[in-house]
This record gives sequence, C-alpha cells and structure tokens, in this order.
Amino acid sequence: MALISAKTILTSLCLFHITLGFFFLTNPGTIADQAVVYLLGESMGLPNSRSFEAQSPALGFLAVVLALFGITDLVTLSLPDEIGLDHYWGVQAPLRLTLTFLLSLYSFFFSASSPLFYANDATAAPSSSSSASSSSSSSSSRFQHPSAHRAAHNPGYAPSTWGGDTLKNRVFFTFMFVETVSWFWVWVTLGEERREALARRARRRSSSSAQKY
Repeated sequence: MALISAKTILTSLCLFHITLGFFFLTNPGTIADQAVVYLLGESMGLPNSRSFEAQSPALGFLAVVLALFGITDLVTLSLPDEIGLDHYWGVQAPLRLTLTFLLSLYSFFFSASSPLFYANDATAAPSSSSSASSSSSSSSSRFQHPSAHRAAHNPGYAPSTWGGDTLKNRVFFTFMFVETVSWFWVWVTLGEERREALARRARRRSSSSAQKY
C-alpha cells in the first residue's frame, strides 16, 4: 500500500497550483527568490529572468490559468474513484508527466548552458593543436559546470526565433522539474492503488462464489 494516497498527492498539487497563481498575481518576486529555484537554476546554469521580479499582464494571465487549472482539477477529485482516479487521472497523469518531462528537457538542453551546443561548436571550430589534445580538452570542458557554457562562452548557441528562449530560465525549469517529479509520483501511486483495488475485487468475487457453493 502506498504511504500517501494518490488523492492526497493530487489535492496537494491542486493547492500548489492555486498558491502559485496567487503569488504570480500579487508578488511574483517571491517565487523567483525561492531557495529551490536558486539551487536548481545555479546547478543547471540557467539564467535568472528579471521579468519575474515585478507584476506584469503576462504574469497575471499565467496566474489566472494556474488558478483555473488548480480549481478544476480539485473539483474532479470529488468524483467517484472508479471514474476520477481510474479513468480521468489514469490518463492525465502519464500525459502530464510526458509533457512536463519534455519541457524540462527543452528548457535546459536547448539553452545557452547546454553542453550540446558547446560540443557542436568545439567539433566545428578549427584547432591548431593536435587532435588528441583538442579532443581531451573539449571532452573535459563538456563536463564542466553548465555555467561555463553560457552564451558568453558558447558561440555555438543560436537563440530561438519563435520565442522558445522565454522558456529557458530557472523559474520555468524549476516548475517543470517539480511537476515532472510530482506527476511521476502520482502515476506510480495510481498504479499501486489500481493493483490493490483489482486484488480486493478478485478476493471479493472468490469469497462470494465460495459462499454460493
């Protein structure tokens, strides 16, 4: 049996989204100054976007969307478990896990801090030293802290022209990372509870059939 039920985790996620919406609307700088945002941002070498420090129409729009998601998801938890948990959240959890995981990968691996662009630039740039020394130096630089591969030291990086650079900051990456971990937890817990429910139904059917005979 799971230590924490899926309904409890989902309720916490709904309240988390509503709380985020409240702070994005009233004081967005509180979210940008959180320790977990700073820790994950520094560890991944992602920049700190100053647009989260003050109120703006975009953040107000985001706040309303997050609050609506939280409230509507919270209402679905009042449905019977066979409908809400088994059918609705049984589909939503893996879907949201996949989307948030892909977005968190995009936020880092396609940013200026990504070692992918540094590797491409290192292989494309001409080198006057020997091939062995250049390959060893490029491989050692590739595994340095991501802050060493930012735009100033990463000429192989080209900004996105369709607006994707707005997703390459520490606040967005932290949100998607937390969402990925949370939805994975929900997905695993739902699977455990579904197996336990099927086992209880099988025992109930076997006991009822034994009573008939």
